[in-house]
Amino acid sequence: MVDLDENYMELALELAALGEGDVNPNPMVGAVVVKVGEIIGKGYHKKYGGPHAEVFALDEAGKESEGATIYVTLEPCSHYGKTPPCAEKIIKMGIKRCVIATLDPNPLVAGKGAKLLENAGIEVKINVLKDAALKQNIVFFKYIEGKIPYLFLKCAITLDGKIATENGDSKWISNEISRARVQGLRHKYMGIMVGIKTLLGDNPRLNARIEGGNNPHRIVVDPGLKTPENYNFIQNNSDNKSIIITSKENIQSGKHLKYEKKYKVKFIFLDGNRFLMVDILKEIGKLGIDSILLEGGNSMISMAFKEKALDGGEIFIAPKITGDNNAIPFVSGFKIGTMKESIELKDTKFNIYGDNIAIEFSL
Repeated sequence: MVDLDENYMELALELAALGEGDVNPNPMVGAVVVKVGEIIGKGYHKKYGGPHAEVFALDEAGKESEGATIYVTLEPCSHYGKTPPCAEKIIKMGIKRCVIATLDPNPLVAGKGAKLLENAGIEVKINVLKDAALKQNIVFFKYIEGKIPYLFLKCAITLDGKIATENGDSKWISNEISRARVQGLRHKYMGIMVGIKTLLGDNPRLNARIEGGNNPHRIVVDPGLKTPENYNFIQNNSDNKSIIITSKENIQSGKHLKYEKKYKVKFIFLDGNRFLMVDILKEIGKLGIDSILLEGGNSMISMAFKEKALDGGEIFIAPKITGDNNAIPFVSGFKIGTMKESIELKDTKFNIYGDNIAIEFSL
């Protein structure tokens, strides 16, 4: 038997996905208004700070909303934030029934929106395609509950597990199709992070080179404040999104003061010269950055695995072999006695990009 509620919710989830990369740190949300078996309104949250999905869908439906059913992928908000409460608009438009994929864990909402609708006499049905909705907004759910950014690894490796030759050359391990996918990931996540060795070796731009793409916050972990002034990371900061994580020992350095004043580079200061990933993530989270794409290098990737700080990732494997013991492995520094002690990637999915194979996973 066809479940109409699930069918309409699937459409709402498809609409929600259109906001990927544009709404962070807000969730992706889609909404569909249906009356007598006919879709009369559709909408999705398009941009952070802009109208929510319900507003677009209800405005499209107009007066026909009275007596209709609205399908929403996340519980309608009940508080005033950057926009008025969506629950109040649903009530005002005369909606008879509201079907929700999942409740909102945000303490400002957390069941209050559904309760407001029920108190207004609207029939509320919850948890329709809940798992799909939770997966779609996995970044939002993690960040809203603990203010710790979602950490996603991206790296390209040879068949023998290397990310660069002994002298640091890595251009290019992956093919053009894989690199295009990476640009999409840079648009999807709010921040992109590398270690100082990667920055010094590649002088990367760390931007999203796709049409309409949002450039992420550029983050370099640089304990000794070695980032050169003439590098792209410093020079191309017209959007004020470059962030250096360095030691507190550099607070009064001339380089720090110059970068901050002249180039508007932001700084995060941590104790000592060896940082923990958990401390890095906590401080980045305080800046309102809900997700980070970790792009290397070996030390950063190894630290993330060792501390079990990764939430997921995609490892691109190219049909190339270095055969060099001194080439740089993508992860190292572990010592195990048996295979049972090895790190096992979960929820694996295999993606094909031309002659490259990628393993997408969670942890």
